[in-house]
This record gives sequence, structure tokens and C-alpha cells, in this order.
Amino acid sequence: MQREEKQLELSLEALISQVADLKNSLVSFIYKLENEYDRLTWPSVLDSFALLSGQLNTLNKVLKHEKTPLLRNQVIIPLVLSPDRDEEIMRQTEGRVPVFSHEVVPDHLRTKPDPEVEEQEKQLITDAARISPDVAQKQIQSLNKMCSNLLEKISKEERESESGGLRQNKQTFNPADTNALVAAVAFGKGLSNRRPPGSGGSVQSGQPGAGAIIAGASGMQQVPMSGAPAQQQPMLAGVQMAQAGQPGKMPTGIKTNIKSAAMHPYQR
Repeated sequence: MQREEKQLELSLEALISQVADLKNSLVSFIYKLENEYDRLTWPSVLDSFALLSGQLNTLNKVLKHEKTPLLRNQVIIPLVLSPDRDEEIMRQTEGRVPVFSHEVVPDHLRTKPDPEVEEQEKQLITDAARISPDVAQKQIQSLNKMCSNLLEKISKEERESESGGLRQNKQTFNPADTNALVAAVAFGKGLSNRRPPGSGGSVQSGQPGAGAIIAGASGMQQVPMSGAPAQQQPMLAGVQMAQAGQPGKMPTGIKTNIKSAAMHPYQR
């Protein structure tokens, strides 16, 4: 008898410890939901659910352990009922039960669900018994198919989301090359100072309309205008030329430079 009482006491201590851990996890999760809902993320919620599920499984293992006595065979009888405030019960229940009277005893010492819950459970059992095995199997297959389609859609959305994030985060340029290009364009960094071949040569003579080229000046080609003589007039670089032989027109002063055909096309 003493051994059974000691075993029951050890089992109750283990159950109280497991229930206390479960209660602390529930309190922490409820606190997050009520006070940190704006910063709460879905992975954190899943972690909290996983912790609660693991603690419930551990509690069930303790209850089903072979050394744990059948608690259903134990009877709890209230010895003292009082409408007065009990400080010891307040401490044990953390302020949830101030008194241990006839009003609260049926709720706290009940070993069965509420009558309404029992009626609903009986109704569900009756409805399940009316379904034939073939119909039940079809319903199970239909439910499994719906769950599989839903899981497939969720997995597809996750893959597309991950691929989209990878495409957005993928770098499509080389920062070093970009910086070198900006430095070359803006400051001429890394560019060669060598002049192209033939830049220092003399202008070939013997060509009509050829003149000396002034460094830094851009070449312009004379285009014949309508009504003007088709014969090209000789032009000298940097010399103001007047249009003659055209009565009724004001002479225009245009400074032009003719580029020699032997010059490099990109030389300035």
C-alpha cells in the first residue's frame, strides 16, 4: 500500500512538472499574441505551436507510462468547503481560485466534460455509425485529394516566391567594372595619352581648296546652295571669305576649315 502511494505521489509530481512547463509555454505564446502581434512572424508562431505539441506529447507519454497508476481509479473527495477566502488556495492556483466553495467544486473536480459537450459527442458518434464503410472510404479519399491539391498549390507558391526573391537579389553587374567606367568617363582615369598615327603629319598639297589646319578647330564642308555657282570657290583656313558675283545679297563672313583627305577621320 505504501509503495502504491509513493508511486502515485511520484507520478503526480511528474505530471505537475509537465503541466507547469506547458502552462509557461502557453502564457508566453499568449503574451506574444497580445503584445507583440505587430512584430510576430509566421515562423515564430510555428515554433510556438511545435513547442506546445511536443510538451503535450510528453504529457501523454507520462500518462500512458506503465509505472503511472490509473488516475481514473482514484477518487477525490473535498473534505472542507468554505465560502471564506483561502490564502493557500490562492497561492496554489496563482490567484485564480480565491475560495473553495460548493459553487466552484463541481467545475474544478469534474472528471467528465460538460453535459452539452457530452451530447455533441454522442451525436457525432451516432452520425459516424450511420455511414457505411464504402462511403466513409470515399469521403476519406476525397479529403486526402483536397489536402494533396492544397499542399501542391502551397509548395508551388513557395517555390515561385523563392525563385522571385533569388531573381531580385541576383547581381547583374560588376561593381568594379562600373566604377572603372565611371572614372574613365568623368575623370579620364586609365585612358591612354598616345595620339593616333599620322596626327602630326603635314597636309598633302596639290588638292584644290586645301589649306592649313589649325589645331583644335573642326572641319566644315561647303555645300552649294540653290542659285549659287556650281564652281567651288577656294577657301583659306581662318580667312574671312566674301561671296562675290551675287548681286543683291549681303556678303556673309564664314570662317571655314577644309580637312585634308589624308587626315585621320577622328583627329581634332
